[in-house]
Amino acid sequence: MGHEQRRAAKQQMLELMEAGASWQEAATTAGIQTSRATAYRWKQEARTRGEATLQDGRHGHPAKVLPAVLHWLESRCQATSLVASSHLQKELQEQLGVRISISHLNAVRAAHGWSNVASQAGKKSGRRGSERSAGSRRAVTAGSRPGDGFALPSGNGDRLV
Repeated sequence: MGHEQRRAAKQQMLELMEAGASWQEAATTAGIQTSRATAYRWKQEARTRGEATLQDGRHGHPAKVLPAVLHWLESRCQATSLVASSHLQKELQEQLGVRISISHLNAVRAAHGWSNVASQAGKKSGRRGSERSAGSRRAVTAGSRPGDGFALPSGNGDRLV
């Protein structure tokens, strides 16, 4: 079912429900497979948001990255690979009316080789936390022998430290 067909079917289902049909009857007549909870959530949203309820609001879902969006991303990223995904997200919303999450934009960019070169250059090396902080641990324990940190004072074994 295409985007416009789904929108029209959802609208028909909501109109049938407003006319008194049960959610099952309305969904079957409109040709939509949905749950009871979703049907009534749509009905409530239609009361509060109106036409906006009919829009597909799945942020970052692969269905959002249609060929036109991919083409736009490709031309935009090849023109300037230093653009941040947050800026791309805003531009996509303004120019194409499509909202894609930044994490999904990053995944699409990486999959197509359009990653932000500046963000890669600014990142630290892949060292783990234990490797990074090894020097600071050595500085704290420099000159001490293993096990010295928890030794009890001599001659006073009853005292807790």
